[in-house]
Amino acid sequence: MVRRSIVAGIGAYLPDRVVTNAELAERIDTSDEWIQERSGIQQRHIVADGEMTSDLATAAAQRALAAAGLEPDDIGIIVVATSTPDETFPATATVVQSKLGCANGSMGFDVQAVCSGFVFALATADNFIKVGQADTALVIGAETFSKILDWEDRSTCVLFGDGAGAVVLKAGEGDGSNADRGILSTHLHSDGRLHDLLYVDGGPSSTGQVGHLRMEGREVFKHAVTKMSAVTIEALEATGLKADEIDWFVPHQANRRIIDGTARKLGITGERVVVTIDQHANTSAASIPLALSVAVEDKRIQEGNLVLLEAMGGGLTWGSGIVRW
Repeated sequence: MVRRSIVAGIGAYLPDRVVTNAELAERIDTSDEWIQERSGIQQRHIVADGEMTSDLATAAAQRALAAAGLEPDDIGIIVVATSTPDETFPATATVVQSKLGCANGSMGFDVQAVCSGFVFALATADNFIKVGQADTALVIGAETFSKILDWEDRSTCVLFGDGAGAVVLKAGEGDGSNADRGILSTHLHSDGRLHDLLYVDGGPSSTGQVGHLRMEGREVFKHAVTKMSAVTIEALEATGLKADEIDWFVPHQANRRIIDGTARKLGITGERVVVTIDQHANTSAASIPLALSVAVEDKRIQEGNLVLLEAMGGGLTWGSGIVRW
């Protein structure tokens, strides 16, 4: 028998404020048609004044814990994937730990892999569970990207939104085959030589300022389909599964054309792809758990389903995972 990390609960949180493409068109030189044609986005959620990443993360975590039937002190490890922490330090995970009221001394830390962050965080928590260092984990993707956008740059500011999603993992047992429930495989990569394609032009040791997001959109697009297709094939080969055995493909919600292109390359039909970019925009590390939450809530994802995850983000980083729900 082998230890497996089984998804026991999921939760999500989106800020109340919804900003449509039409509203953005009143502020910058853009249009609803231009945004939808290039990205598939119709609207995004934006945090209120004073609302921080830890607030979003905590709300999503509370819902995930409730869905799992657990209390905060039942959690052994908290991993928060974010590129927009409340502060340079401490880790947002420890802030969430405090806001949840955890008093058991469990460990908490952040993972920074931009849009791939949730997959990286999921893999990290899974490894802690597999080696027996934790029996339960809270994995959160949370972002307030509106704080690092240049709202005069129409090529980037229209693409992103704020939000958070969380999953609770519990240790279980399987026979080591792809019939097991839980996380079956994760695959992570990065290439720092591609830094200039997607980055923030600031930081504590460079400018002393937060900075703004900068992106070479066309170059990112070219790398995205290639790298995300390759890393999902890597996951399929590692588990001995074929694309037609996947029940649901839940990709990072960066761009509708990237999502469609990757699905086509993998041979996954559109009705098996979970798409939320139209309503959420790109929420970076939060996009996959937000999309998972939507598909669980509307009962598309059922226990026993095979779910394929993939993402690519600044760094560049990219990763994939296969989970039997």
